[in-house]
Parts: sequence; C-alpha cells; structure tokens
Amino acid sequence: MSENPAVDMTPAAAARVAAIAARQGKPAILRLAVDGGGCAGFQYRFGLADTVAEDDMVAERDGATLVVDPISLDLLAGSAVDYVESLGGAAFQVTNPNAASGCGCGTSFSI
Repeated sequence: MSENPAVDMTPAAAARVAAIAARQGKPAILRLAVDGGGCAGFQYRFGLADTVAEDDMVAERDGATLVVDPISLDLLAGSAVDYVESLGGAAFQVTNPNAASGCGCGTSFSI
C-alpha cells in the first residue's frame, strides 16, 4: 500500500473528532470506510473506533487519529477528511480525487 498516498484530515476534522470522543469517553480515533450503496454507488461511513487494526492506514493530527482499512484505502488514497458547518447542517466531508462523480448530499460517490 505504500505506493498510495495517505488519507489526511483537516484541523477542523481533528478538533471535531477530539470533541466527540471526549464527550463519549472514547479514544479520539475516527474510522473512515467505504461501503457499497448510496445514490452514486459507494458511500462513506464514519464512526469512532476503540482500537487501530494492524493493517489500518493511520493519520494523526492535533491529538486525533484517522484510520482507514486497506480495502477502503484503495478508493480513498489521496483524500482529505474535513468537518464543515453550513446552513444545511454540520458533517464530516471527504474530498476524494478518485471519485468520478458524487451525489448532491456529498455522502456517496462513483469511480
């Protein structure tokens, strides 16, 4: 997997992960995965993780950790996770250079 660039997270995403984890009494580890489905073919799945798996790609920023499994990493290499607040709400968003198209809600994509 070393030929693939890592997935990164912005300071805003790291701060939000740390805040959520502190409120829930969990480690500040955000797991990003890709599942089949969504309106464009693949969808992003976020969740707090208790541990880091041996084969996870790991990115750390400002005391928070982002982990991605090797299968999802193939679809996410070079991506960045951000936390965005707007009139429509607040959410984690992925800027994915591998996505050929996305959906209007920003939670799914196609290759």
